[in-house]
Amino acid sequence: MKLKKTHRLHSSDQRLYQLSVPVIGLTGGIASGKTTASRLLEKAGFAVINADQLVKDVYALPETQSFISKKYPEVIVNDQISFPDLRKKVFTDKKVKNEVENFIYQRLPEAFKSALSKFNKPEIIVYDVPLLFEKNMQDFFDVTVLIYAPRDIQKIRLMSRDGNTEEMAINIMNQQIDIEEKKEKAQYVVDNTRTEAELQSGLDDFLKQISES
Repeated sequence: MKLKKTHRLHSSDQRLYQLSVPVIGLTGGIASGKTTASRLLEKAGFAVINADQLVKDVYALPETQSFISKKYPEVIVNDQISFPDLRKKVFTDKKVKNEVENFIYQRLPEAFKSALSKFNKPEIIVYDVPLLFEKNMQDFFDVTVLIYAPRDIQKIRLMSRDGNTEEMAINIMNQQIDIEEKKEKAQYVVDNTRTEAELQSGLDDFLKQISES
Protein backbone atom coordinates (compact mmCIF):
# COMPACT_ATOMS: atom_id res chain seq x y z
CA MET A 1 0.00 0.00 0.00
CA LYS A 2 1.19 3.52 -0.85
CA LEU A 3 0.02 6.62 0.94
CA LYS A 4 -1.69 9.33 -1.09
CA LYS A 5 0.67 12.18 -1.88
CA THR A 6 -1.73 14.60 -0.20
CA HIS A 7 -1.23 12.71 3.07
CA ARG A 8 2.55 12.69 3.05
CA LEU A 9 4.70 15.17 4.95
CA HIS A 10 6.75 17.45 2.73
CA SER A 11 10.10 16.08 3.85
CA SER A 12 11.61 13.40 6.04
CA ASP A 13 13.04 16.12 8.30
CA GLN A 14 9.50 16.75 9.55
CA ARG A 15 8.86 13.09 10.30
CA LEU A 16 9.39 11.06 13.44
CA TYR A 17 13.11 10.21 13.73
CA GLN A 18 13.55 11.68 10.21
CA LEU A 19 12.29 8.44 8.68
CA SER A 20 12.33 8.21 4.90
CA VAL A 21 8.97 6.42 4.60
CA PRO A 22 5.49 7.56 5.71
CA VAL A 23 4.46 6.85 9.29
CA ILE A 24 0.90 6.35 10.50
CA GLY A 25 0.42 7.29 14.14
CA LEU A 26 -2.10 4.87 15.64
CA THR A 27 -3.50 5.86 19.01
CA GLY A 28 -6.49 5.57 21.32
CA GLY A 29 -7.51 5.72 24.94
CA ILE A 30 -6.71 2.98 27.39
CA ALA A 31 -8.92 -0.06 26.72
CA SER A 32 -10.30 1.48 23.53
CA GLY A 33 -9.04 -1.39 21.36
CA LYS A 34 -5.82 0.04 19.96
CA THR A 35 -3.89 -3.18 20.59
CA THR A 36 -6.48 -5.20 18.69
CA ALA A 37 -6.29 -2.75 15.81
CA SER A 38 -2.49 -3.06 15.76
CA ARG A 39 -2.76 -6.83 15.63
CA LEU A 40 -5.20 -6.67 12.71
CA LEU A 41 -2.91 -4.31 10.79
CA GLU A 42 0.09 -6.51 11.49
CA LYS A 43 -1.87 -9.52 10.25
CA ALA A 44 -2.60 -7.57 7.05
CA GLY A 45 1.14 -7.21 6.46
CA PHE A 46 1.89 -3.77 7.83
CA ALA A 47 5.15 -3.00 9.63
CA VAL A 48 3.78 -2.23 13.10
CA ILE A 49 5.96 -0.93 15.90
CA ASN A 50 4.36 -0.85 19.32
CA ALA A 51 5.44 1.85 21.77
CA ASP A 52 4.27 -0.23 24.74
CA GLN A 53 6.54 -3.07 23.61
CA LEU A 54 9.42 -0.65 23.21
CA VAL A 55 8.82 0.50 26.78
CA LYS A 56 8.92 -3.14 27.92
CA ASP A 57 12.20 -3.58 26.05
CA VAL A 58 13.63 -0.55 27.84
CA TYR A 59 12.42 -1.86 31.20
CA ALA A 60 14.29 -5.10 30.49
CA LEU A 61 17.60 -3.26 30.23
CA PRO A 62 19.97 -3.72 33.23
CA GLU A 63 20.35 0.06 33.52
CA THR A 64 16.58 0.43 33.99
CA GLN A 65 16.49 -2.27 36.64
CA SER A 66 19.31 -0.46 38.43
CA PHE A 67 17.55 2.92 38.19
CA ILE A 68 14.25 1.59 39.57
CA SER A 69 16.01 -0.36 42.33
CA LYS A 70 17.85 2.72 43.56
CA LYS A 71 14.96 5.18 43.26
CA TYR A 72 12.03 2.98 44.34
CA PRO A 73 13.31 -0.13 46.17
CA GLU A 74 9.81 -0.75 47.53
CA VAL A 75 8.64 -1.94 44.08
CA ILE A 76 11.39 -4.55 43.79
CA VAL A 77 10.23 -8.09 44.61
CA ASN A 78 12.63 -11.04 44.36
CA ASP A 79 15.16 -8.81 42.57
CA GLN A 80 12.63 -7.96 39.85
CA ILE A 81 10.45 -4.91 39.19
CA SER A 82 6.91 -5.55 40.43
CA PHE A 83 5.01 -3.77 37.69
CA PRO A 84 1.65 -3.73 39.53
CA ASP A 85 3.38 -1.96 42.44
CA LEU A 86 5.26 0.41 40.13
CA ARG A 87 2.06 1.15 38.18
CA LYS A 88 0.19 2.10 41.35
CA LYS A 89 3.04 4.35 42.39
CA VAL A 90 3.22 6.03 38.98
CA PHE A 91 -0.52 6.62 38.79
CA THR A 92 -0.75 8.10 42.29
CA ASP A 93 2.43 10.21 42.47
CA LYS A 94 3.04 12.76 39.70
CA LYS A 95 6.69 13.21 40.61
CA VAL A 96 7.36 9.50 40.30
CA LYS A 97 5.44 9.42 37.02
CA ASN A 98 7.60 12.20 35.57
CA GLU A 99 10.87 10.66 36.77
CA VAL A 100 10.10 7.21 35.40
CA GLU A 101 8.72 8.49 32.09
CA ASN A 102 11.72 10.77 31.51
CA PHE A 103 14.11 7.87 32.06
CA ILE A 104 12.18 5.54 29.76
CA TYR A 105 11.48 8.04 26.97
CA GLN A 106 15.13 9.05 26.68
CA ARG A 107 15.84 5.48 25.61
CA LEU A 108 12.91 5.01 23.21
CA PRO A 109 14.62 6.32 20.03
CA GLU A 110 17.26 3.60 20.20
CA ALA A 111 14.61 0.96 20.94
CA PHE A 112 12.57 2.20 17.95
CA LYS A 113 15.55 1.94 15.60
CA SER A 114 16.20 -1.59 16.82
CA ALA A 115 12.58 -2.62 16.16
CA LEU A 116 12.61 -0.96 12.72
CA SER A 117 15.74 -2.88 11.67
CA LYS A 118 13.73 -6.12 11.78
CA PHE A 119 11.59 -5.07 8.80
CA ASN A 120 12.67 -5.31 5.17
CA LYS A 121 12.23 -1.86 3.61
CA PRO A 122 8.56 -1.26 4.47
CA GLU A 123 6.63 1.29 2.38
CA ILE A 124 4.65 2.46 5.43
CA ILE A 125 5.27 2.16 9.15
CA VAL A 126 2.45 2.03 11.69
CA TYR A 127 3.55 3.31 15.09
CA ASP A 128 1.16 2.33 17.88
CA VAL A 129 1.49 5.15 20.44
CA PRO A 130 -0.92 5.37 23.40
CA LEU A 131 0.24 8.86 24.44
CA LEU A 132 0.57 10.35 20.96
CA PHE A 133 -1.45 13.47 21.78
CA GLU A 134 -0.34 13.69 25.40
CA LYS A 135 3.25 14.01 24.15
CA ASN A 136 2.29 16.39 21.32
CA MET A 137 3.72 14.04 18.71
CA GLN A 138 0.97 14.47 16.09
CA ASP A 139 2.97 16.75 13.80
CA PHE A 140 5.65 14.08 13.33
CA PHE A 141 3.28 11.67 11.57
CA ASP A 142 1.98 11.67 8.02
CA VAL A 143 -1.42 10.46 9.26
CA THR A 144 -2.96 10.04 12.72
CA VAL A 145 -5.82 7.65 13.43
CA LEU A 146 -7.69 7.16 16.70
CA ILE A 147 -9.27 3.87 17.75
CA TYR A 148 -12.35 5.13 19.54
CA ALA A 149 -14.54 3.83 22.35
CA PRO A 150 -16.48 6.19 24.65
CA ARG A 151 -15.37 6.71 28.22
CA ASP A 152 -18.01 4.49 29.82
CA ILE A 153 -16.96 1.55 27.64
CA GLN A 154 -13.29 2.24 28.38
CA LYS A 155 -14.04 2.05 32.10
CA ILE A 156 -15.97 -1.22 31.84
CA ARG A 157 -13.27 -2.84 29.72
CA LEU A 158 -10.50 -1.63 32.00
CA MET A 159 -12.20 -3.01 35.10
CA SER A 160 -12.90 -6.33 33.38
CA ARG A 161 -9.50 -6.69 31.73
CA ASP A 162 -7.18 -5.77 34.60
CA GLY A 163 -9.39 -6.36 37.64
CA ASN A 164 -9.26 -2.68 38.59
CA THR A 165 -11.74 -1.10 40.94
CA GLU A 166 -13.91 1.62 39.43
CA GLU A 167 -11.90 4.24 41.32
CA MET A 168 -8.57 2.92 39.99
CA ALA A 169 -9.95 2.63 36.44
CA ILE A 170 -11.11 6.26 36.52
CA ASN A 171 -7.78 7.36 37.99
CA ILE A 172 -5.87 5.57 35.20
CA MET A 173 -8.14 7.06 32.53
CA ASN A 174 -7.66 10.52 33.99
CA GLN A 175 -3.92 10.26 33.34
CA GLN A 176 -4.68 10.53 29.62
CA ILE A 177 -6.38 13.18 27.51
CA ASP A 178 -10.11 12.50 27.39
CA ILE A 179 -11.07 10.27 24.47
CA GLU A 180 -13.48 12.90 23.12
CA GLU A 181 -10.69 15.47 22.94
CA LYS A 182 -8.45 12.94 21.19
CA LYS A 183 -11.27 12.36 18.73
CA GLU A 184 -11.16 16.05 17.82
CA LYS A 185 -7.38 16.03 17.40
CA ALA A 186 -7.09 12.91 15.22
CA GLN A 187 -7.22 13.12 11.42
CA TYR A 188 -9.16 9.86 11.24
CA VAL A 189 -11.32 7.98 13.74
CA VAL A 190 -12.16 4.26 13.68
CA ASP A 191 -15.03 3.22 15.95
CA ASN A 192 -14.51 0.24 18.24
CA THR A 193 -17.62 0.13 20.37
CA ARG A 194 -18.87 -3.21 19.11
CA THR A 195 -17.30 -6.34 17.52
CA GLU A 196 -13.84 -7.09 16.18
CA ALA A 197 -15.36 -7.69 12.74
CA GLU A 198 -16.75 -4.15 12.77
CA LEU A 199 -13.38 -2.83 13.89
CA GLN A 200 -11.79 -4.63 10.93
CA SER A 201 -14.34 -3.07 8.59
CA GLY A 202 -13.57 0.37 10.01
CA LEU A 203 -9.85 -0.15 9.52
CA ASP A 204 -10.43 -1.26 5.92
CA ASP A 205 -12.41 1.92 5.24
CA PHE A 206 -9.66 4.04 6.81
CA LEU A 207 -6.96 2.41 4.67
CA LYS A 208 -8.99 2.98 1.50
CA GLN A 209 -9.27 6.67 2.34
CA ILE A 210 -5.53 7.22 2.77
CA SER A 211 -4.12 4.92 0.06
CA GLU A 212 -3.48 5.52 -3.61
CA SER A 213 -5.97 3.69 -5.81
